[in-house]
Amino acid sequence: MRHDRQVALVKRILAHIDAGTTDLSPSIGLNPVDAYFSTARQALENECLFRKQALVVGLSGLLPAPGDYLVDDLSGTSLLLVRTPAGKLNAFLNVCRHRGAPLVEGCGHNAQSFVCPYHAWSYDTDGLPRQLSPRGQFPGLTPADRRLKQIPVTEAYGLVWVHPHADGVEPVNLQGLESEFDAYALSDFVHYETRRLSRRMNWKIAVETFLEDAHFPVLHRDTIATLFVPGLGVFDAFGDHCMILYPRVTIHELRGQPEANWRLLEHAAIVYVLFPNSLVIWQLDHVELWRIFPDPGGDPAMCRAEASLYSPTVADSYKARGHWDRNMDLLMRTVDGEDFPLAEGIQQGLRSGAQSHLTFGCHEPALIYYHARLNKALGGSAQVRSAFAPRYAS
Repeated sequence: MRHDRQVALVKRILAHIDAGTTDLSPSIGLNPVDAYFSTARQALENECLFRKQALVVGLSGLLPAPGDYLVDDLSGTSLLLVRTPAGKLNAFLNVCRHRGAPLVEGCGHNAQSFVCPYHAWSYDTDGLPRQLSPRGQFPGLTPADRRLKQIPVTEAYGLVWVHPHADGVEPVNLQGLESEFDAYALSDFVHYETRRLSRRMNWKIAVETFLEDAHFPVLHRDTIATLFVPGLGVFDAFGDHCMILYPRVTIHELRGQPEANWRLLEHAAIVYVLFPNSLVIWQLDHVELWRIFPDPGGDPAMCRAEASLYSPTVADSYKARGHWDRNMDLLMRTVDGEDFPLAEGIQQGLRSGAQSHLTFGCHEPALIYYHARLNKALGGSAQVRSAFAPRYAS
């Protein structure tokens, strides 16, 4: 984040603290409960959000070196990503072009080719079979006829996106966040750990847990509540994307210091929602990435998620690994140990008939805005009633 942007945000935060206020939406939001368990709604989301939008895979540090590869199947479609000897990223459907077997499992380094475990067809990092084996048994076909199905992939601003259902690469549009993400230099961060979760809740409920802090003093009283200024969130919208910032109590240390010395990143957790399903979170000295998907089997009351931690440097010592292990442990104790069990309870109660809508308060502008953008992407259905006007950051 640019320093002038940090200064402007610090001024907003300190003004809120002095006034006892927070960023607000001018009206409440109402979201119908069937948006969380309707199979028709999930089918529409799959078509409009997960087939038509570029989807984040990770930071560039997930595949930093030539020969690095991984299989990503969180969305339900198995994709193989590999960095070629020239440094380019390729993405393919992870399906052998002979008999359709899964080609690769897991992740690794120094790959020069991929060998199918079924009949040993071998492909280079550009997806071209070395030969159709056994030789001479596929008359009329050349290796180029059975190249792996390539998927458009974009690497920009230190992030990797795939377009698994697009015919060509559509430009990734951060809609005003470009300079902000450039300043973070995300491409310099190193992947430390990823954990995968499967939980009994709609994928949107999982996203919602990150979009307000009013629950911190109650639900997170034993983990993170004392770290943050209670009840204060700063919100900015960037087209489909948005940012919600939670200042730490240490923000008071900036009072009386020259603005040139203000370093907001040392005093806030900053959540960026990259539409529709990814969250990039700045935490003091590292970056967390959450990717959240609907259940590939079609159950709207289930979701799959991955939490990844990226460190600024390689954890090459016992002390460094201990530091990042403690950060990952706090992340999982807070989100998976506190947020998600309660969220599963919310999912169970949605069909009870207790209410027709969930209610988002004016102090929860990120929730209201996020659902308004979802509904716009789904064709403008007014499932969230809100007069929220986005404020675009400079």
